[in-house]
Amino acid sequence: MDILHHVASLYHSFSHITHTLGEAHDDMATSSFQRAQETVEYLRLKLPEQLAKPHVAIVCGSGLGGLAETVKGSLREEWQYKDVPNFPLSTVPGHEGKLIFSTMGEHQVPVVLLVGRAHFYEGHNMETVTFATRMCRLLGVQTMLLTNAAGGLNPDYRVGDIVCLNDHLNLAGLVGFHPLRGPNEDDFGVRFPPLSDAYDIALRQLAHRSWQDLRRQTPSQRDMHEGVYAYVAGPSYETRAECRMLRQLGADLVGMSTVPEIIVARHCGMKVLAFSLVTNNAVLEPAVRADKPELQGMSREELDAYLSRGRADHQEVLDAGKQAAVDMQGLVMRIVAEL
Repeated sequence: MDILHHVASLYHSFSHITHTLGEAHDDMATSSFQRAQETVEYLRLKLPEQLAKPHVAIVCGSGLGGLAETVKGSLREEWQYKDVPNFPLSTVPGHEGKLIFSTMGEHQVPVVLLVGRAHFYEGHNMETVTFATRMCRLLGVQTMLLTNAAGGLNPDYRVGDIVCLNDHLNLAGLVGFHPLRGPNEDDFGVRFPPLSDAYDIALRQLAHRSWQDLRRQTPSQRDMHEGVYAYVAGPSYETRAECRMLRQLGADLVGMSTVPEIIVARHCGMKVLAFSLVTNNAVLEPAVRADKPELQGMSREELDAYLSRGRADHQEVLDAGKQAAVDMQGLVMRIVAEL
């Protein structure tokens, strides 16, 4: 009986290993490239010829979904993410997102917009988060224009300012949470892509010219800067100490998206232009000592109100995004028209 029991155990162990290896083989057999190809083939069967090979992809970040409503070309096709094969779905109810194909500007440039993609980052791995970027490359996209909402670390930034990114700190990537980790997708790019020129300087020059033209036509107190974006995994907002650390490391902004997509876009050979909308000012002051004399005798409600000053609030982030969306929309429209 002992021998039979031992044989049975070996059989079950072998079966488990075989099953596990089979699943791993299936995963490897369907690469990101193959899945993206399947999605592109599906879309091109549905799209009119003028939209089937978009030149520009526009990623609409938190609070900036209104960009999609300003794009009203002579042609327009729209899908919910859930209706597109292989497309990642949001884990946040009511934020399913959509994929829009349209034309923009006087020259009717074909574009694809990704709306609500910020929620890809909640509950998905890096390969899933960046799937849409790879799909865009196979569609024929040459330039990716990304937008996000971010916390301002630079004291010169005000809520509502726009920042053209010129570099980033990939904190999550430095500890292994990286979109290119694992076997390289040779069909997309090389194993070790350089990122010292990740943010195309000619596109940044175009952004500054477009902003100046926009301000001459529509004066505003809003400023546009260039700065460094720190990517953190989230989903919690940063502590005071973390904000001070990021500022000391050279970051002007902090946010929970965009950088993985930028890395994959550059890996695929696309040009990148990215903007952050400053929707809150990060709290850089150290935590208040509990024995501070002026706090003594305060009620719990008074303490909560005192400590909440400057605290990031997601609804405030969205509200600030809506208020500045018009300027961001005008800037994006001008840039795409010149591409």
